[in-house]
Amino acid sequence: MSANELIDNERKDEDQNETAGFETLGLAEPVFRAIKDLGFETPSKIQEKAIPVLLEGHDLIGQAQTGTGKTAAFGLPLLSKLDVEQKSVQALILTPTRELAIQISEALQSFAKYLPGFHILPIYGGASYETQIKSLKRGAHVVVGTPGRVMDLMRREKLILDELKALVLDEADEMLNMGFIEDIEWILEECPEQKQIALFSATMPNDIKRVARQYLTEPVEVRIAAKTATASTVRQRFWYVSGFHKIEALSRLLEVEPYDAVLIFVKTKNDAEEVSTRLCARGYAAESLHGDIPQKIREKIVDKLKGGQLDILVATDVAARGLDVDRITHVVNYDIPYDVESYVHRIGRTGRAGRTGDAILFVSPRDRKMLRIIEQVTKQKIEPMLMPTNEDINKHRIESFKNKILEGMETEGLEPYQELISEILSDDSVDPVELCAALAKMVNGNEPLFLDTTEEEPEQREISDDENSPRRRDREKRPVSAEAEMLKDFPEIAMKRYMVDVGRFHGVKPGQIVGAIANEGGLESKYIGHIDIYGSYSTVDLPEIPSEIMSVLRNARVCGRKLDIKIFDLERAEKESSRSSRRKPIFVDFDGRGDRKSRSGSKNYQNSHSMRDRGHSHRGARGR
Repeated sequence: MSANELIDNERKDEDQNETAGFETLGLAEPVFRAIKDLGFETPSKIQEKAIPVLLEGHDLIGQAQTGTGKTAAFGLPLLSKLDVEQKSVQALILTPTRELAIQISEALQSFAKYLPGFHILPIYGGASYETQIKSLKRGAHVVVGTPGRVMDLMRREKLILDELKALVLDEADEMLNMGFIEDIEWILEECPEQKQIALFSATMPNDIKRVARQYLTEPVEVRIAAKTATASTVRQRFWYVSGFHKIEALSRLLEVEPYDAVLIFVKTKNDAEEVSTRLCARGYAAESLHGDIPQKIREKIVDKLKGGQLDILVATDVAARGLDVDRITHVVNYDIPYDVESYVHRIGRTGRAGRTGDAILFVSPRDRKMLRIIEQVTKQKIEPMLMPTNEDINKHRIESFKNKILEGMETEGLEPYQELISEILSDDSVDPVELCAALAKMVNGNEPLFLDTTEEEPEQREISDDENSPRRRDREKRPVSAEAEMLKDFPEIAMKRYMVDVGRFHGVKPGQIVGAIANEGGLESKYIGHIDIYGSYSTVDLPEIPSEIMSVLRNARVCGRKLDIKIFDLERAEKESSRSSRRKPIFVDFDGRGDRKSRSGSKNYQNSHSMRDRGHSHRGARGR
């Protein structure tokens, strides 16, 4: 049996095995009804294994890659066992970053759609203490937070966990990497002894194993290996979509890619309706497919796709399960999937039975981590693709229009038109070329045939961790400078360059500097500008900092050292640079949202880590 036949058989087995639903797992009826509304039909492997264990009350260790559906794996049983009549905090979920805390809160809120009076609260550093304290006073059944802020609020006796029933450690290895392990252990010690604990981690380093042994009681262990088989017949590419709307990117893609039929994946049924409607408005034969569409209509839509009456289908993951249409040459991930298994399943809709196919992934700045996870787990490189320029699109339009005319000349029933044209041309004053041009314009309608090549192109932003990329080499050549760079999104803000007394030699990561400044100084990460990490120091561009905040930041600790922030000193910088001239600096840009533009080998921890002396609470830190 060939490799491609084996892959196709695995795909068929995958489609056939997707029969056991959430109804078999024992979820509470309101929770089950909510996830049905969201289009959840078949649990992922981690959900299938973990949900019954947690519903039975056991402690759990779940080892699974990021994005395998862990949020639902612990969130659904938590909500199923929740007593909404009891107004105290019953579940605490610890996460490494504010972004994940918000994401989990939004997911659980949607799962709790039919739980009247349910309240969930995300708490994290960099946000206002006062706002979070007021929300805690109003009452929350579930709290999702980063360890630093959770510990601070517990110490202030604002977060009361006397009635806590369950605690979840999500992405425990990431929290370890970010230096939260002591905070986590402090929180575990302060929580009631009788509680259920679920620990989820992609890897199991020794410190995480030690925490599990010390604090979990006879835990059930669940290990999930993500499905990673992707067909060699599918070419995988990504497009870094930023600076212009996705629908514009999709339109450009459809203009230049030679396709037969396209399957576009989106997250929600509303997105499916919106994207298909906007594509139709641009002249494409597109329809949507989602969980609210009745089976008979679904069958008609699929038949139209198979028969060629429909070229573009915009679908949700659930609606596309089991879809097998040979015409599909392209799969477009308009929205990046939450897990690797979904990505593998999506792109499996093309390149079937030995045919070639194309899978294209739209990636926004916040999606970069998931892109890397997909590459790591599937062990396949997803190649970047270039945005078609206006000139590229115009060339394609010329060829397409020519072909349309030539095909029209081969059709039957041209005689009446030929007679009409001959009659017009009998007038010697009529130029045949002008006549043809007029007819072509009539056929094309009011839309201009060409894009204006003098207009500014949409920005093509680079996403590269390649040490040898031209952009990286150019950046590393520039000299140390005292001049601060302005913020791209806020050019009106005057910026100053500061130095902090921690650098590459101390193992600092850019997110740690951002976290310290955001959490301890109360400065939103979008106002933190360009950062250079050198050997023994780093520079960071900021708006002018008041003296009282400077004093707080000087004492903030990162990598065991005080930041000792001060106005940039060019003389000292040049001396330090000459001492470590044999070591390359690491350059990092933040794009106005705290996102890295380019850095090799680090992760983006946006103002998620409260950098403080262990065991002390900095009450001088201001919220935003």
